[in-house]
Amino acid sequence: MKLIILDRDGVINHESAEFVKSADEWIPLEGSIEAIAQLYHAGYKIVVATNQSGLGRGLFDIHALHAMHKKLQQLLQEKGAMIDAFFICPHHPDDNCTCRKPLPGMFNDIKERYGIQQAGEFFAVGDSLRDLQAASAAGFKPWLVLTGNGRKTHQKGELPIGTVISPDLSSVVKLLLEES
Repeated sequence: MKLIILDRDGVINHESAEFVKSADEWIPLEGSIEAIAQLYHAGYKIVVATNQSGLGRGLFDIHALHAMHKKLQQLLQEKGAMIDAFFICPHHPDDNCTCRKPLPGMFNDIKERYGIQQAGEFFAVGDSLRDLQAASAAGFKPWLVLTGNGRKTHQKGELPIGTVISPDLSSVVKLLLEES
C-alpha cells in the first residue's frame, strides 16, 4: 500500500492566523490540488490529519468544516482524484486530548485504520513543528514543506531526526514520484 498523510492548513490550503472558518475562506495553495491528484493517480491513499481547534473555540461548526472538506473533494473530483480519509482533532488546546498534534493520537488512529505495522514506510507532510513531532512520535517519516508556517518552522530548527524538507507539496510529489 502507498499512503501519505497531509496536514491541511499551510500544506493544502492557505493558513490564516484568524482560522479558516468557512468554505469561502478555504483557498487552496497554488499547485496543491494538482499535486494531490498526481499522488492519487499514482496509487496513493491520501489522508488528511488536521488540528481544527476552531471547532472547540466555537469559531465555526462541524457543518462549516464539512463544507470546507467538500470543497476540497470537489476540486479533486474535477481531476479524477479524492482524499481517502480526514482525521481531525476538534478540541480546544486546553482540553488535554490525545489527538491534538504534537501528540500522536491521530497518527495512531491512522495506523489502526489502515493496518500499518511499520509506519516508517510512510511520509507525513506538515508545515509546523507539531505536525512533524506527531508524525515522528507515531513512527511516520516527517516531511516539512516551507509553505504556511513552514519557513518559520525551518528557521527555528529542532526538527525531528530524518525530516525531509521541500518548498511545497508539488515538490514533495515530484520527489516521491521520481523515486517510485
